[in-house]
Amino acid sequence: MNKASMEDRVRVVSALIEGNSINSTVRMTGIAKTTILRLLKSLGEACKAFHDREVRDVPSRRIQCDEVWAFCHCKQKNVKPELKGVFGIGDVWTWTALDPETKLMVAWAVGSRDGGYAAEFMNDVASRLKNRVQLTTDGHAAYLDAVSDAFGTKIDYAQLIKMYGPTVPGPARYSPAACIGIEKVPVCGQPESKHISTSLVERSNLTVRMGMRRYTRLTNGFSKKVENHEHMTTIFWTYYNYCRIHSTIRTTPAMQAGLTDRLWEIEDLLNLIDGK
Repeated sequence: MNKASMEDRVRVVSALIEGNSINSTVRMTGIAKTTILRLLKSLGEACKAFHDREVRDVPSRRIQCDEVWAFCHCKQKNVKPELKGVFGIGDVWTWTALDPETKLMVAWAVGSRDGGYAAEFMNDVASRLKNRVQLTTDGHAAYLDAVSDAFGTKIDYAQLIKMYGPTVPGPARYSPAACIGIEKVPVCGQPESKHISTSLVERSNLTVRMGMRRYTRLTNGFSKKVENHEHMTTIFWTYYNYCRIHSTIRTTPAMQAGLTDRLWEIEDLLNLIDGK
């Protein structure tokens, strides 16, 4: 990346985190695709190391978790028989853990929607928290063992189970079915009913799909390689935590959570590549 100036790098990252694809970023900036892909990898790895190191002892009181669907290489129905079961080919899920008070994205993980990834993700979440928290997830069964293994009894945990109506045929089939009811199910500890919610973490799914072309439905902007999908996800959430002022709290989530005392710029993210 020595051939690209800081100004050029900022232009590239700015384009990517505002929902542009790699190819559209090439056209907008005039910077070679190979250069952009190298920057994506370098910055993704640097942001991951930074997040793993710095986002610790987070003083959250509540956490909401969810999973965001996407796909890499091709849609699941188009996966060739010899590639079925290969991670990164077809459906890919991003597990997310949001603090609804500070809006901090405490943890995320790209993987499959199974018990193994659930356990790995929840152990990561638990390792970042300073206090006992109230945790809310959806009704995905994989959470039950994962939360128990990660937190034991030191958690106030509930599931919010949504009931949906029938899928509407025609053009509306691309929209989710209407939610016709919810059930709050306490699982462990003493979760407060008024805080059993996944609304804010589900709202963050829209932030993901608006900010990363790879998550946008019904386009050809999906990742061809799962490694690039992971790098972009890490860059986006690090930018969201440290650089993007949240309209509700009027500061960045990292500042609200006490992880930093200043507003970061994209240049600060790029400096992580060189360890600055």
